Amino acid sequence: MLETRITKMLGIRHPIILSGMTWVSLPKLVAAVCNAGGLGIFATGAQDIDEVRENIREIKSLTSKPFGVNQGLLQPGAEKMLEVIIEEKVPVINYAMGRPDELVKSAHKYGGIVIGTVAHLKHAIRAERSGADALIVTGFEAGGHLGELTTSVLVPLVASNVKAPIIAAGGFCDGRGLIAALALGADGISMGTRFIMTKESVIHERMKKRVLDSDGENMMATDRFDGIPCRFIKTAGLNKILERRFSIKDVMLGASHIKQTQRVSTWELLSSALRIRREGIPVQRVGDLASGLLRAKAGITEGDEEYGVYTCGQVAGRIDDIPSCAELIERIITEAEDILVTMNQKLVKST
Repeated sequence: MLETRITKMLGIRHPIILSGMTWVSLPKLVAAVCNAGGLGIFATGAQDIDEVRENIREIKSLTSKPFGVNQGLLQPGAEKMLEVIIEEKVPVINYAMGRPDELVKSAHKYGGIVIGTVAHLKHAIRAERSGADALIVTGFEAGGHLGELTTSVLVPLVASNVKAPIIAAGGFCDGRGLIAALALGADGISMGTRFIMTKESVIHERMKKRVLDSDGENMMATDRFDGIPCRFIKTAGLNKILERRFSIKDVMLGASHIKQTQRVSTWELLSSALRIRREGIPVQRVGDLASGLLRAKAGITEGDEEYGVYTCGQVAGRIDDIPSCAELIERIITEAEDILVTMNQKLVKST
C-alpha cells in the first residue's frame, strides 16, 4: 500500500483520484472509484440544484467512503450550487477558477476539505494562500482544460513553491505514471481519460472506440472551445469550431441550455460572464463557452462526431482495454509497488 500525505488527508487507501468531468463523473463511476480505494469526484457542470442534491445522496447510498464534488466558481449559479454542497456536508470540494476564500471557510466549519484545480504556478500559490487544503496540478498532456507547461515541469515547479499536498494530473494511466508523479513531488495522481475507459463509465461507445484506436497524436489543444486551452480528439465537430468558431444560433442555444439546467436568470448569466471576463478570458469567448457545452454533451453522451467534440488526454495512446475501476486501481498499485522493488534492485546492482 502506498501511503502519502494525500491518502492521509482524504482518508483513502490509494493516492488515485477520479477527475470531475461533466457528463462523465456521475454517481456510479464516482462510487466505484471510492469503493476501490481511490477518491471519486462528482461533476456538477450540467445539472441543476435539485439534481446535484439527488446525485450527492445517491453517491452516499452507493459508498460509505469519502468522495468529492467538483464546482466551477465562475459558473452561472455557482453560489446556489455551493450552498447545496455545503448543506450536504460533502467530504471533499474540488473547485476550479475563481477565488475560494468563502468556500474554504464554509467547508472547514464542518470538517470538509477543499482542493483547488490549477494549471499555473501563480494560481497554485493564490489557491494555497486562500486556504485550499490540497491542489490538483494540471499539465499540458491533460484532456479538457490544461496548462502550458508539461506535467513533468509544472508539478516540481509547484511543489517547490507550495506546502500543500499536490495531486498531479495530465498523462497518467498506470503504475509507472504514479511512481513518476511521486518522484516529481506529487502526493497522488488524478486521472480522467483512463477512467472514462472503464466499465462503469457512461460515455458513448463510439467515443470509447476512438480512444482505443488513438495513437495519442490524433488530437489537439485549442482555446476556441471556451477561451481556455482544451484538448480534444480530432473530429468533424472540432474542425467546425476551428474553422468558424460558433454561430450566434449556437451561442443562443448554449445560453438557453445553461439557464435551463442551472436554473439561473439572465442577470445571473450576465454576472457570470463578467466574472469570467475579470479572470482574463475575452468577452467574445463567453459565448463560445455556452455553445461549447452542448457540443461536449453531443460528443460524450451521443457519440456525435459531426457536431460534438471528444475531450481527451494524450494518454489515450497508451490505453488498450476497458477494465472495471476496481481492476484498474488494483493493477496500478501492483505495478507501482513492483516498480519500486525493481528500482531498488537496480540501484543495489549499480553500487
